[in-house]
Amino acid sequence: MAFHEKDLEIGLLLDFYGELLSDSRREAAELYYNEDLSLAEIAENAGITRQGVRDSITKAKAQLTEYEKKLGLAAKFREIEKTMTDIIPRLEALRDSSDTEKRRELDDIINKVKTVTI
Repeated sequence: MAFHEKDLEIGLLLDFYGELLSDSRREAAELYYNEDLSLAEIAENAGITRQGVRDSITKAKAQLTEYEKKLGLAAKFREIEKTMTDIIPRLEALRDSSDTEKRRELDDIINKVKTVTI
């Protein structure tokens, strides 16, 4: 299975909300989206049918999408990440100032901002 943007989105949602799924749904979705196993491979390992795996993944995807729709944690995360990606280079450019005290303060701010990013 080739990864698509939608697959990456579900993988991100699994990171945020995976623990809210039943163990079987979470495991099937993680194996499918994060480990790139086929339905047949997951079915063989779990001792269930391919259709059973497909149903679990479909239900997991629906639940994850609903959690995101209600809570929006992944969207907020992407917004913070985008903001940090914008801020860090701007702070680094300001740091190149000749004022030593300002450079130290900016270094401190840059280091704090970098700890927020993943």
